[in-house]
Amino acid sequence: MKDNSQTVFIVDDDPFHVELMTHILKKEKIPYVMSFSSGVDCLDHIDLNPDIIFLDYQMDVYSGYETLRKIKRYDPNSFVVMVSAQEDIDTAVETLKHGAFDYIKKNENLEEKVKSVLKKISELSELMNKKKPSFLKSIFKFL
Repeated sequence: MKDNSQTVFIVDDDPFHVELMTHILKKEKIPYVMSFSSGVDCLDHIDLNPDIIFLDYQMDVYSGYETLRKIKRYDPNSFVVMVSAQEDIDTAVETLKHGAFDYIKKNENLEEKVKSVLKKISELSELMNKKKPSFLKSIFKFL
């Protein structure tokens, strides 16, 4: 991702994984990385409008799934990437059905997968931004 103004949230109750994800994101030149140890903490700061949220599936209080649903109620267009050690395909499918952009398994390929997701989000954001001006132009031409 090239836009250095992006804010990324990491939501995970495992300090090692938070540190690993922070390192990966910093290598990708994302300077604004905020981490939260629970879904509740993340939701308390959701008004900061993060560009991307990497969300662990298994956490205390609110599960990642419940946190995902609340995030999507707040901002249906947010990019939420579920990250989990769960290998159950039904879990992945369920989170994708409820608005997760992608589902990444915590394993030795994590860095490669995070880079791939960041690239996909960047490309999609670019396409969405290109479409907006033409849509607005069509409205103003109509008026």
